[in-house]
Amino acid sequence: MSYDKSVADHYLHGSLLNAIENALPALGKTIETVTIEDLAAVDEFHVGGRIATDNLFRQLNFSKPSHLLDVGCGLGGAARYVASEYQHLVAGIDLTPEYIETGNTLCHWLNLDRHVTLVEGSALSMPYADNSFDGGYMLHVGMNIDDKVSLFAEIYRVLKPRAVFGVYDIMRQKDGELTYPVPWATDSRTSKLASPRNYTEALEQAGFDISHENNRRDFSLDFFKKMREKADAKQGLPPLGLHILMQQSAVNKIGNMLENIKNGLIAPVEIIALKP
Repeated sequence: MSYDKSVADHYLHGSLLNAIENALPALGKTIETVTIEDLAAVDEFHVGGRIATDNLFRQLNFSKPSHLLDVGCGLGGAARYVASEYQHLVAGIDLTPEYIETGNTLCHWLNLDRHVTLVEGSALSMPYADNSFDGGYMLHVGMNIDDKVSLFAEIYRVLKPRAVFGVYDIMRQKDGELTYPVPWATDSRTSKLASPRNYTEALEQAGFDISHENNRRDFSLDFFKKMREKADAKQGLPPLGLHILMQQSAVNKIGNMLENIKNGLIAPVEIIALKP
């Protein structure tokens, strides 16, 4: 089995679109009435969800109108949000066929299929011409990609000069054995964590200038604390959430990730880069 197939299989659900659709009645919604805000709990698969997306996009400050690249787009939640909120066109690419198929259907539900295009493919070899995009971002993607120099070189290739690119990934903070499974990997075979320094060096080798870097450890701990308090108050999980994506393994994966963050081994980190 190829490495890409192993990564895609980790995220495979099997009937994801049906699971999302079946949760809508509990929200009092239908396909015709569901909103971007309703879906945010399930289609923003990164620490902090929509809050973290907003924080990153405020720093990227994409001009209007822009054609943006979403690397490792997953279900396309961030792509739909930035297209709707800021009137951008967005192209997303992801390895997982089920995520792309489901994400394109969600775009259709929200009448955003003319603004957001999601395709299956590798971030290391994207089907886009040189200098295609005004800017871009990746949210919790690099943890599955070992060759970050090639990753950022490919991203650099498809961005226009003076484009801004935002990274929000889980990054290594110190050496040590991680507790698995975690949301991005069942074990170390598909977990390709790197330090912020490794990221900045790979970005600079690709040709980017680094604007700034933000460690979001404290934010993540506060986010998970509030998430637990909300779940306890409601005595259960909401109809839509990341448990839909990870199914029975959700509590274990999120718990292990939180333990690894608390132990100082990993943290979510933002890096803002510019193509000269």
